[in-house]
Amino acid sequence: MRAALRWIVLLLLLTAAAWLACAALALQFEPRVPSGAPVSHEDVARVMQLVRQQAPDQAAGLRRVRLSARDLELLANHAAHRIVQARVAVRLAAGAAQLDASAALPFGLWLNLHAGWVESEGAARLHSLAIGALPLPAGLGQRLLQAWLQQRGLADELVLARDLVAGVRLQPDALLLEYRWQAGAPRRVLGSLVSRDELPRLEAHVGALAALAGRRAPGAPLPLSQALARLAALAVQRSRGDDDAAREWRAAVIVLTAYANGRSLAQWLPAARAWPEPPPRHVTLDGREDLALHFLVSALIAIDGTSPLSRAVGVYKEVSDARGASGFSFDDIAADRAGTRFGELTLARPLALLQRLAAGVDEAALMPPWRDLPQSLPEREFLRRFGGVGAPAYTRMIEEVDRRVAALPLLP
Repeated sequence: MRAALRWIVLLLLLTAAAWLACAALALQFEPRVPSGAPVSHEDVARVMQLVRQQAPDQAAGLRRVRLSARDLELLANHAAHRIVQARVAVRLAAGAAQLDASAALPFGLWLNLHAGWVESEGAARLHSLAIGALPLPAGLGQRLLQAWLQQRGLADELVLARDLVAGVRLQPDALLLEYRWQAGAPRRVLGSLVSRDELPRLEAHVGALAALAGRRAPGAPLPLSQALARLAALAVQRSRGDDDAAREWRAAVIVLTAYANGRSLAQWLPAARAWPEPPPRHVTLDGREDLALHFLVSALIAIDGTSPLSRAVGVYKEVSDARGASGFSFDDIAADRAGTRFGELTLARPLALLQRLAAGVDEAALMPPWRDLPQSLPEREFLRRFGGVGAPAYTRMIEEVDRRVAALPLLP
């Protein structure tokens, strides 16, 4: 009996030592991926072009898309920030691709992931995998990834990708992807954007917004502060802590952003066709509909975990406007920055923010003073006065906008 106990104790000690050795190899003191280049308005323009070219429609057939390493990094970083708060780097070569990801852990530690793929028979096959300095068999990594996706409720998206992708080619400067729209594929893609457990949250906030908008006379604007207060009160009622509050509020902002843009969720979600339809009203921020749209879109992007992207989206929009009829406006940039800060507060202190909103806020708590900011500048005038995006005069003006946004009394 004593000998058996000694063997059991020895086995436990060896197991503990093996786990400690694996942890020592897996965890590191430095990130493998340094802070990358900030997202620029040119990056956003590229993503917008890809979305327009590849937007799902009802036409079946084979499609092709060319993604550079930068395109892949933008997409991967957006997904990583939303899911695990990591940063990602992508490298491409002839017939091969590598991805590195770094996620910060407590006590100054980093979890670094390295994965390599090779092109094989028109597909990308996982070839190598390592966590820190700990190598893992590629087959084990594939199974772990599938189990993790299933645990995160993303298994359907993996099946969808396998069904749609017809071929992959890895080149030194790009990934060439072929995919085939099949009957019902657009609906499957749009439906995959929302997880099943999100549907009840979305439905609840659509109902609350429909009731709120229905109490206002046709043609009467709906102030953003009132809409936020009503949806925040519902989110607080439905939440049991910060995690619940963050998920509830993401659903609320999705509903409100779509509504302010004149879009019905029923256009994307088949389940939403049975929900109440809010009557159309103009959502305004400080009396302006465009400021509300800037605020909400930036807030939603930041809530999804990619605040640098939300800032770049605002700059992209204004650069595009400067080349068109409306011109470059720093008041719109202020609304973008305010929406981004709002989204960041949602991530940092969701329940406190919702309780504050539910109690009622003045719109001066959402939008900084903007009437004295330069507005509607044609591209030539914008370049003459501010030298373009990133020039010293432009940077000073952005710093002033950020100072005003930071002074907003949204949270004590």
